[in-house]
Amino acid sequence: MMDYSKEFEMIVKAYEKSGGNVSNLLRKDIASIIINGDRVIGLNSVQGVELKPQKIENGVSVDMRIKGSIKNPIHICTGYVGKRGYQKVIFNITVEKNSSVSFISHCSFPWSEDFTHDAEMYVHIEPGGKMEYRDEHFHSESGKINFISKVKAVIEKGGYFADFFRLTKTRVGKMDLFMEISLGEEAVGHLDATVRASKDDNVSIKEILNLDGKGSRGIAKTTAVALDKARVTVINEAYGNAEGTKGHVVCEEITKGEGVIVNASPILEVRNERSELTHEASIGRVNQKQLETLMAKGLSEEEATNLIIKGIVG
Repeated sequence: MMDYSKEFEMIVKAYEKSGGNVSNLLRKDIASIIINGDRVIGLNSVQGVELKPQKIENGVSVDMRIKGSIKNPIHICTGYVGKRGYQKVIFNITVEKNSSVSFISHCSFPWSEDFTHDAEMYVHIEPGGKMEYRDEHFHSESGKINFISKVKAVIEKGGYFADFFRLTKTRVGKMDLFMEISLGEEAVGHLDATVRASKDDNVSIKEILNLDGKGSRGIAKTTAVALDKARVTVINEAYGNAEGTKGHVVCEEITKGEGVIVNASPILEVRNERSELTHEASIGRVNQKQLETLMAKGLSEEEATNLIIKGIVG
């Protein structure tokens, strides 16, 4: 049996940097999986959670099946302790009928200088199933990480799916984030991405709601802060394909820096006369009234601006 103790120690350090609670990776009553590069170095399952990892070229693919109501969130730790490389991670998740589960995922690459993380997640939620996925990223300050992420989910009748993505504590590098959900009858979906880009980071985010079933509802929300010379492009789409559907897309972009380039494109398409789609989008500097209020309390403009940004991205 191979000794992964040194790798585990390094991944644990990276996990802590991203805000993860290491003790949750060690508890026997919590399902968890720990991935370093192309290897699974830690795995624990519980009743109702089936985890089947397999090694693929440059990475790991994991089939997950959820049955019943899982009390504790499943913890996922994905990392890379090297400076250069390529990592491919694929998750295939099935939530069975009337089952429920939540995930807490931390992806951390604090020491990487020239690295590509390529992630795909495919989700199938059967009727009445519920799933929530919280994904926190922590990158290095090199600005040379190439992050590619694709999420596609199919939610059947009465199901619920929510995906919350956060990358706010470090530089981004180059990021291409794609999220698409297809909602069946009376299903509910929520896509939410928050990113803080700085220096010459280059960010592309696309979220798509397909309201396919009668009475389905969804929201696609993006919050982006662009600093220095960062570039941010956001496209949020919603398609009302059935009667009684409701979709809402939101994009808020805050800018600070002479070289910033940002744009937001909401796309709404009604294919059923009884579908209702709405959107709101804003691009601008930090709220002037909030800035003046904080400066009146003794903060410098820079300090006040940073505090407001911190409040936006968390």
